Amino acid sequence: MSTVTLPRYIAIEGPIGVGKTSLARRIAADFEGELLLEGAEENPFLERFYKNPRHAALPTQLFFLFQRAQQMQSLRQNDLFAPVHVADFLLEKDRLFAQLNLDDDELRLYEQVYASLTPDAPRPDLVIYLQAPVEVLLERVQRRGRAAERFIESNYLQRLVEAYTRFFHYYSDSPLLIVNAAEIDLVDNPRDYARLLERLSQVRSGRHYFNPGSFEF
Repeated sequence: MSTVTLPRYIAIEGPIGVGKTSLARRIAADFEGELLLEGAEENPFLERFYKNPRHAALPTQLFFLFQRAQQMQSLRQNDLFAPVHVADFLLEKDRLFAQLNLDDDELRLYEQVYASLTPDAPRPDLVIYLQAPVEVLLERVQRRGRAAERFIESNYLQRLVEAYTRFFHYYSDSPLLIVNAAEIDLVDNPRDYARLLERLSQVRSGRHYFNPGSFEF
């Protein structure tokens, strides 16, 4: 285990294919922490959504909302034991996807359900926002070859990247580290990973940036 001391609850975010889950797994394993994964493969509506977003958006979104709310409940109940909790999602981003994919009537219904399920969700001690251009995301999505994701198109990823950019432009609920993940390997490159861990240990408030290709942090 690394001697670096990390914040107690870390949420890793970013668009599809940016590397959230891989990084969350590595940090949780290295620090013997509790891992919370959003489990996209468990959502029976996801492949239908990528095939036909208009017809499957609401059940897809509600499934994820119920799943994430349940994980937050589990985190509240089990927060006495693991030294670090690492999630590959931020609960608030669920609304980002809802606003992106639902029509007005569906969104009103969704917002009612969201408000009833998430009134006291734990707040992360640190949010890591991984960024990468659409072409990088699409190549990574295609390379990992998940069946449900084979219908993802670049225009959907572009809309998603723009939505994330808007969301985190205004985000201030937790300390935020924005990471340029386009040309780095935070899982298999020891140097990139070690530099990220060092940066994480330094962030306790505010908004910060990490670009391993630069000496300016």
